[in-house]
Amino acid sequence: MKVVYEDNHIIIVHKESGEIVQGDKTGDKPLSDTVKDYIKTKYNKPGNVFLGVVHRLDRPVAGLVVFSRTSKALSRLNEMFQKGEVQKTYWAITARCPEMEEGDLVHWLVRNERQNKSYAYDREVPNAKKAHLHYRVIAHSERYHLIEVRLFTGRHHQIRCQLAHIGCPIKGDLKYGAPRSNPDGSISLLSRYLQFTHPVSKKNVTVTAQLPDDELWQALVRSSNK
Repeated sequence: MKVVYEDNHIIIVHKESGEIVQGDKTGDKPLSDTVKDYIKTKYNKPGNVFLGVVHRLDRPVAGLVVFSRTSKALSRLNEMFQKGEVQKTYWAITARCPEMEEGDLVHWLVRNERQNKSYAYDREVPNAKKAHLHYRVIAHSERYHLIEVRLFTGRHHQIRCQLAHIGCPIKGDLKYGAPRSNPDGSISLLSRYLQFTHPVSKKNVTVTAQLPDDELWQALVRSSNK
């Protein structure tokens, strides 16, 4: 487990693809339990360790995840995420480049619980939630494109669904139309940057995720000069 930021109130860690943030029906050990174990050991804490799950990343997605270490931070962070006060930036690799190099995507998403999948519509439909993101193509290779995405809403599978809807499914994302999977079962989506005002100290917190140890990621980033 990679700890990216830590203080008395929050801890930010790097989630690997394949990990689950919170326990589910699979019974696999979640990242939240790993973080609790880390805190218990590092600070020699007796009994149960408090850890609040503030947000989640899909299982095949890697990158930054914020947890709260106090109830005060949890309530404030929950409110900040709900109000869009946490700036979330993702990087995605696609085989097809969007028609426009930069733009906003606004769709209406309907979640199908049974399929664990969301469907995007260009207009409001029953049971739909508005989804808004801004994207920018920041690098190209012969076959792939690196897209930076800024989220303004936090819908189920939002980036995966919206990019697929415009004909640009994320590399490895079979659920949303990619032709083949990645060898490790991941999809090429990374929670790259988080920026927000600390819920207690009010200081600015800006963190960056480590890139996947993958030749394509490294090559695209070198060509972007970022």
